[in-house]
Amino acid sequence: MNDNFGGGSLTALPVIETQAGDVSAYIPTNVISITDGQIFLETELFYKGIRPAINVGLSVSRVGSAAQTKAMKQVAGSMKLELAQYREVAAFAQFGSDLDASTQQLLNRGVRLTELLKQGQYVPMPIEDQVAVIYTGVRGYLDKMD
Repeated sequence: MNDNFGGGSLTALPVIETQAGDVSAYIPTNVISITDGQIFLETELFYKGIRPAINVGLSVSRVGSAAQTKAMKQVAGSMKLELAQYREVAAFAQFGSDLDASTQQLLNRGVRLTELLKQGQYVPMPIEDQVAVIYTGVRGYLDKMD
């Protein structure tokens, strides 16, 4: 990997399994500290049909939006926050039946955004289609659909 041999880099893709999803255990925290990010896959999401089953709250990229196209940055900026709010409210909403209009709207949009992110196996989507679909979701154009 030195200049005499053409340079280069070393890429490692560590894969670990957590016990009961605990990322604060010794091995997960050490792996997280030495990598440039992590993708946290969650069994519960997989069983709900969400594929890829990525927990966006625990997944991190140190590269972040620098790897995104300008169009994607513009349309997806608020999506992570909206999905985090949705998951938090959905966890509490299952215990109550009296939801105000804004909470109901947040839940409905969260369901739609989650559906937008589902991807079939071996079914890639061109970036321009991704941008268009996400734009319609985060701007509320799908809010009135049943």
